[in-house]
Amino acid sequence: MTTTDTVLDHHLEALVAGDLEAILADYDETSVVATPDATVRGLAALREFFGGVLADLLQPGSRIEATTRVVDGDHAYVVWHGESEKYRFPFATDTFVVRGGKIVFQSFAGQVEPK
Repeated sequence: MTTTDTVLDHHLEALVAGDLEAILADYDETSVVATPDATVRGLAALREFFGGVLADLLQPGSRIEATTRVVDGDHAYVVWHGESEKYRFPFATDTFVVRGGKIVFQSFAGQVEPK
């Protein structure tokens, strides 16, 4: 059985690696990602969303460090900071709901500062 920890580990590794297909494997057609700027639903929209994240915000070589990680059943909460080629992320947080081995809901909020 896939645990929330396993899905979260895979998602964070895929994100840092810039592997769009591996990122999308953590979601399904019912998945929702909510940010201050948009609510993204379904795999086609998630492909476009994460493609943009990887192209603009988290290029290869980006660094992310989780400072807080809480997993409780099918919920996960991560506080992190990091840096990419173009941006600094002094503070960011993601919350995840994982069911059936897929991220069904994720929220993101954070400071994104151009270099």
